[in-house]
Formats: sequence, structure tokens, C-alpha cells
Amino acid sequence: MENHEEHDKRAKERILNDIKEYDCHLALLESDGYSPAFVYTIGLYEKFQHPEIIIFGLKTDVMGHLLNELKNEIKKGGIYKPNQKYSGLLDGYEIQFLEVNEESYADYLGYAGWYYKNTFDFPVLQMIWPDKQRKWPWESGFNKNWKFKQPLLDRNTNFKYQEERNLGVYTTFHAFEGKPILYVYHNEDGDWQFHTEYEPKIEDSKLVCLEEIVKLDSTLNEIYYLNYGQTAYRNEIGGEWTIEESESEIKEESTGYNDYTTMADKESNLKTSIKSSFWSKLKSLWS
Repeated sequence: MENHEEHDKRAKERILNDIKEYDCHLALLESDGYSPAFVYTIGLYEKFQHPEIIIFGLKTDVMGHLLNELKNEIKKGGIYKPNQKYSGLLDGYEIQFLEVNEESYADYLGYAGWYYKNTFDFPVLQMIWPDKQRKWPWESGFNKNWKFKQPLLDRNTNFKYQEERNLGVYTTFHAFEGKPILYVYHNEDGDWQFHTEYEPKIEDSKLVCLEEIVKLDSTLNEIYYLNYGQTAYRNEIGGEWTIEESESEIKEESTGYNDYTTMADKESNLKTSIKSSFWSKLKSLWS
């Protein structure tokens, strides 16, 4: 299995080769089941002095086709500007563009930053597509099932979660008494937990809005992308987050080696049992 360093080296080589041969590279990230897929260009700004372009939420081959069509038009002298509607690219529908806020660059445009000499000193547009009723994501009546397929990168930099702001999440009153939130769980059923300690007490639990917990600690925006079943933890506010996969994913990865149980396995199973027991009690308390 290719390690991260090998993958990174091969990706950077391909970026350079694609820009040389095709005038731009398309960087693609598939959906992980929670965050939407997206594709963006690298090279448009260098080659044509046109902003790079990013698209979210469609099939990756469709997004790739659209970006190649946009590149071809730009190569012929076309210029795309924010807040203007364009037709002829998405069959039967108009598209438009938003100017991406630089605070969102690091979240989505890492390889572009590498290519432009480890800086984010380049403009980016986000191509926006409407729903089947031709409503835009910011308009009333937009398809609610598609609301989070396109995070709008010109806004909401103080709330990056792909959730409703009033979503109920679980924490304890200690978080509102000044103790730092160090453990975050995104349960496989979609619920979120934000705790100040590894084994919180059920009697200390508190149900609050997601927006309220993010306002309490804006650094929680750093893990807005946490997938279903993943856990994030750190030693202090401002510290680096460590991300752990769900127990089910770890079990799937380890299946097939042997049937022996180590002391470490037993300890891990105990912690899993404790977390599951706490979660079932917490949910029953507030349901």
C-alpha cells in the first residue's frame, strides 16, 4: 500500500506534468460519505491570469468535464466573473461563480498552495450549480437534500460545519465553565459530542446548538470535516488534533491477521464498551 510520502510525491509530479501538457491540473477529492466530493484547477492563474476554479457536489467525472470546458473557454480568452450567470455549460441550467474567501483556501486547496510556492497568493472562484427547480443554494426553497453538497466558500468562515446551525449536539456544563473541549465525536448515526474529558459523567451532560458550541470555541472549526464514526482529540486549545477512525473501520482493517487477543486489544475493547454505554445513556436521557 502506497504511503503518504509516496502518494504526495507522485501527486506533485502529476501536477507539474499535467500543467505542462494540458495547461492545468485537476485536483480531485472523492466524497468520504460525509463531506462532498470536489474538484479544482491548478494552473489557470499562472497560464492565463484567470482565477482557479473549484466545484463541489456533482459526480467527479461531471465536475472534471465542466472544468475542462471552462479551461478551454478561458484559453480562448473567456473570463468568468463572480455573481454573473452563464449558460451553455450545464445542460439546461445556468451556473454562476462566487469569489472564494481566502480563509477557506487551506481547507480545500492544499496542492494549489504547494504549486504557488507554498502560498495562497492566487484568486479562486467557486462554480455554483442550481437545483432542478433552478433555485440557488442561498435562495428560499432550494432543495434541502442538496443544501450541504456545496459549501459556500465566500461566507460562513466562522461556522464551517456542514450542518444546520441549530443542530442539537451533546456536551457537558464544564465546557461552559471554562474547561477546554479536548474530545470530539462524530457518531456513526450523525450526532456530535463535544467533551472536556475522555469519560464525562452522564449527570453533567448538556444539549446545546452546534452554533453555540462553535461560538464558545472557534478552534472547533478546524475539525468541521470529521467523518461519521471518527474521533478527534487534542491536549489543549490551539493544539494539533489527532483523528481516529471508528472502531468498526479499525476492526475491518485488522480482520484476517489472527484470532489472538492482546492486552492492548482488551483495553481498547473496554474503552469502546465504556464509550458505547455512555452514548446510549446520553441519547436516552435527551431523546
